[in-house]
Amino acid sequence: MSKQPNKTISRLRLVRRIAIGLAALILVAVVAVIAQQRLADSPRTGTAPEVKIGGPFALTDHTGRQVTEKDFQGKAMLIFFGYTYCPDVCPTSLTEISAAMDKLGPLADKVVPILVSVDPERDTPEVLKDYVAHFHPSIVGLTGTPEQIKQTAKAYRVYYAKVTDKDGDKDAYLMDHSSVIYLMGPDGKFLTHFSTQTDAETMAAKIKSLL
Repeated sequence: MSKQPNKTISRLRLVRRIAIGLAALILVAVVAVIAQQRLADSPRTGTAPEVKIGGPFALTDHTGRQVTEKDFQGKAMLIFFGYTYCPDVCPTSLTEISAAMDKLGPLADKVVPILVSVDPERDTPEVLKDYVAHFHPSIVGLTGTPEQIKQTAKAYRVYYAKVTDKDGDKDAYLMDHSSVIYLMGPDGKFLTHFSTQTDAETMAAKIKSLL
């Protein structure tokens, strides 16, 4: 009979140890959940790698004035690479850019839409002046020497190439080129990009959220 209390005490101790162990596990789990939640809610201390798009350029605008990236400093640049003889993508993109500028309201004063020609042989300042007049009044057309265009396109990671006419007419050619619209911040750094399928409303909303 004397051994029964000892067995009972041993069982109680075992139950107590199990209970303490379970409580400890629950506490660890709760602390882990809280820590994870705090980590998720807290701002990241690291910085995302900077996207290397954009850089210095020296070109000629549609009025014949020599300009560089510094002439647009303090304003966001909405940059599209195209050309005036482009049959479809370029006029469509510039139309959407123009509509987006209208939707920006007062914020439009802080954005400069820019068309950089990838066809400097035909796109003289005079040709660009007539062309950009069909779109938003704030659009700036830029051209330059073949080397200047090459360096600018390289800085913005833009591809372009001449596609000659099958009949051999050297003047009847098209330009194959990247069709990306870049949004550069007032400091000249890349903010985001848009595809040619981006509608004006979406473009304007994104610009507003970043400026």
